[in-house]
Amino acid sequence: MNGALADPKREIISKTMWLGKAFRLLKVAAAAILFAAPAFGQGYCRDGYQTPSCPLTQKLATAPIKPVFAPTGWKTVALDHITFEMPNYQTEAAFYVALMGWNLRSDDGKQAVLDMDGLGSAIFESSPERRLAVVTNFCFVIEPWNANTVESELRKRGLKPVAENDAKGFESFHVKDPDGWDLQISNGNRLAKARSGRGDAKLAVPPPFPSTEWRTVWIDHISFQVTNYKKTASFYSNLLGWKQTYDEGSQDELMIGEVGDIIIRGGNPNDPNFRNDTTSRQRHAKVDHISFGISLWDTDGVKTQLEKRGLMAEVDTSTKDDIHVAAYKSYHTETPNGYNLQISYVTREHRLTLANTVKPKALRHASP
Repeated sequence: MNGALADPKREIISKTMWLGKAFRLLKVAAAAILFAAPAFGQGYCRDGYQTPSCPLTQKLATAPIKPVFAPTGWKTVALDHITFEMPNYQTEAAFYVALMGWNLRSDDGKQAVLDMDGLGSAIFESSPERRLAVVTNFCFVIEPWNANTVESELRKRGLKPVAENDAKGFESFHVKDPDGWDLQISNGNRLAKARSGRGDAKLAVPPPFPSTEWRTVWIDHISFQVTNYKKTASFYSNLLGWKQTYDEGSQDELMIGEVGDIIIRGGNPNDPNFRNDTTSRQRHAKVDHISFGISLWDTDGVKTQLEKRGLMAEVDTSTKDDIHVAAYKSYHTETPNGYNLQISYVTREHRLTLANTVKPKALRHASP
C-alpha cells in the first residue's frame, strides 16, 4: 500500500476490522453453547456413532422424521438476495468489492446492493445498533410462479405469507420457518433479473486495499444453525425442493438447486435428551458463516493475498489433513463488520467435496 493509508476513512476501516476480531472468540464460544453442532463443517458424527461427541446409534441418529408437510413441487432456480445488517455497511461493501470481486449495483445511503458475480445479490443494510454484521433474511426464486397459487399453497401448509411486491413486476412472499427465520420466496423479477446488466454505482468509501482480482463462482455452503435440524431440513426440502445429500446425525447438507449448498445444523429430535423447545423465544436460527468458492484457486496464493491485506487466513479442511493434501481446502477470514467469511476452492463441478469429506464411514456405502 502507499501513502493513501493515512486517509482517515481507511483508518476507520482498519479500526473496525480490529474491533471485530476482538469479538471473534466470544462469538465462537457462544455458538458452542447455543447450538448442538460445530461451527465449521465436520459434524459431531463424522468420526463415528456411539462416541462421546455422537452418543446415538447410527440408526437412531439418522432416522428420518415425519415430513413437516406435503411437497409443493416447486424448484429453487436462483438466489434473489441475502440480507445482512451491520453498523457500517459502506465499509463492508468496499471490502467485498476489493476482496471477492463483487459488483456494487446501488447505494442509497441506507443500504448497498451488491451482485455476487451472477450467483445472487447481497443487501448490506445500515443498523447502527448492531455491533457486528448478521444475516437476517434470504430470498429465493422459485418455479413455477403464480402469486395466487403460491399464496394458497403456503396457507395450506399452515404458513402466514406476507406479500412484498413492487410496480415493476416483482412479486414475493415472506414466511417464517420453524425457528421464525425470515424466508422470502419470489418470482425473480427484481435483483435476479437485474443481474443481467452490470450496475454502475460508485463506492462511498475507498477500497480498503488493492483488488485481489478473484471472482466468486459458487456458493460452497451456507452454514445454518437451527434448533431442530431435521425439522428445518424437512421444511426447506418440501417447500423449496432442496435435495438432501445425507443426514449425518447432527447436520444435514442440502443442494439448493443450481444455486449452491446449505448445511443445516442443530439439535437432533431423535435424541432422548433433545429439548423440543416450542416458544419463539426459545427457538433460534442463525447463518453463522457463508463459504464462497473462488476461481483461480491457489492454496498458498490465497493465504498470501489475505495476509498481505492484513487479514487472517484460518485454515479449514474439515479434517486434520494439511491443507495442501486435504480433499477440502478453505480459509476463514473476517470482514470489517466482524462477519465470518469463508473462502474455498469448491466450484459447481465438485460441489459435494465437503459433504463427501465429512461423511461418516458408516454412511459411505450410500452415494449422496
